[in-house]
Amino acid sequence: MSSKSVTREQETLIRENMALVGHMVREMLFKVPPHVHRDDLASAGYAALVTAAQAYDGERGVPFGRFAAVRVRGALLDELRAMDWASRSVRARARRAEVARQELTARLGRTPTPTELAELLGVAVAELSNVDDDVQRAAVLSLHGFAAGTAEDMVAETSLNPEEMLLHRERIGYLHDAVAVLPERLRFVVEASFLQERPLSDVAAELGVTESRVSQLRTEALALLKDGLGTHMEQRDNGAAKDSVVARRRAVYAAQIAARSTLSTRLGATDANGLRTAA
Repeated sequence: MSSKSVTREQETLIRENMALVGHMVREMLFKVPPHVHRDDLASAGYAALVTAAQAYDGERGVPFGRFAAVRVRGALLDELRAMDWASRSVRARARRAEVARQELTARLGRTPTPTELAELLGVAVAELSNVDDDVQRAAVLSLHGFAAGTAEDMVAETSLNPEEMLLHRERIGYLHDAVAVLPERLRFVVEASFLQERPLSDVAAELGVTESRVSQLRTEALALLKDGLGTHMEQRDNGAAKDSVVARRRAVYAAQIAARSTLSTRLGATDANGLRTAA
């Protein structure tokens, strides 16, 4: 909590927006394991709300609710990272599952089914699904950190200097382009699951597949997104064998992002303040 005193005007802003923190905490709790405590997140969120009220400058033309939202979201993500909720055993199982998935993909020439993958790993399909859920939650946090919010919920970070704002806007533009060029079914799953936050059962029903299949598609989509964003923004090698099916698929996806994305189109996704522009 900030040690600076709070003015009466700032106190009013805080009191009127406390419900915002509660909403954002509830939203975040749907995306993390059950052992993450609401009180820990709420404490971080309310502290961020206070500092947001102290830093707010209404003359910039950004509504306080939008200004505070980015501060609160950042504080919640920082709190989750500090918790290091993805245990070593979960991360180890996730790595094993990814290696097995790549091995089966290369062997079969297609994406393996959950049953095939579970059999290779010697685990139950339900256990594999639980590991995938944890990996997806970690990937969501990573994407939140990458773009300072979801592709459909952009808010201005008014403390950025011009150079930082330019980079912030370019990263958001890359995320928009990366989602746009995902294979149609994967794009639908990402938009429905994360941007629209629809229940997995609804997404499965609309696609005419099982929830397990939607979970698998979501894992594939997030892996492609992370790899594509890393390739373009961080000039990072994906590490897969160059002649593997996985490597070729990722290379094609990265090329599609590059073909769609220019500096002009990336910056066009937001205005000068980093706010999402109308489609």
